[in-house]
Amino acid sequence: MHNSDLITPQHLTRKAVIDIRQSPPHQVVSHQESLRLQYALGARARQLGWPDAAIDIIDDDLGLTAASAAHREGFNALVAQVTLEQVGLILSYDVTRLSRNCSDWYPLLDLCGYKGCLIADSDGIYDPATVNGRLLLGLKGTLSEWERHTMKARLTAGLIHKAERGALALTLPTGLIRTSQGTVQKLPDQEAQARLSLVFETFLQCRSASKVVDVFKAHQLLLPRRERFGDLVWKAPRVAAVLAILTHPAYAGAFT
Repeated sequence: MHNSDLITPQHLTRKAVIDIRQSPPHQVVSHQESLRLQYALGARARQLGWPDAAIDIIDDDLGLTAASAAHREGFNALVAQVTLEQVGLILSYDVTRLSRNCSDWYPLLDLCGYKGCLIADSDGIYDPATVNGRLLLGLKGTLSEWERHTMKARLTAGLIHKAERGALALTLPTGLIRTSQGTVQKLPDQEAQARLSLVFETFLQCRSASKVVDVFKAHQLLLPRRERFGDLVWKAPRVAAVLAILTHPAYAGAFT
């Protein structure tokens, strides 16, 4: 890759920032080749003229969606550095990884154009300050947002169709398990079943989730809870946990 005519000595006095992102979290684990390609962009920055000391990698947004920048510390840090005129080039394997929301994308283009920051991906280098550069980057951002909405609509339609025929297997609450045949049964652990039943019985007497917690604490009783990997653990009762048990329709045998 040869140096682009767009790159000036002024750009080279600033940093080249490589933005790395993947979502959802499981892609970070399963799509390792994509991550390797993104981290390898350092070689591209060196070919374009930036020394190693002037190349930064921002990977704070791994596992986060680009649908909004509000929760993305990496993206916001990048914007702050561009605002301070510290960045001469933003480098991404695909500019659509920077943002999938036009309300975040176009302000970034305006900022880069005003502050003299270039944007590059595997297709080329763009100057947001020029008409052609802004047009191409704008089209990529618009198509990225459209693609996100299309994928979301397709996924949602599939989930709704499965739910309508009762085949959508959502995570079950504590005390219920799904067999290999797809049927839902109570957990064989009798102590856990008895403790869950006691939650409902106590609530019928007290009519208050906080009072249920008080009763459990007075008798030093723990609540069975399910960890993120599905293991059963015993924890101190909390109002939020009691409310989650009381309001979950699966305990009444309802499919939701």
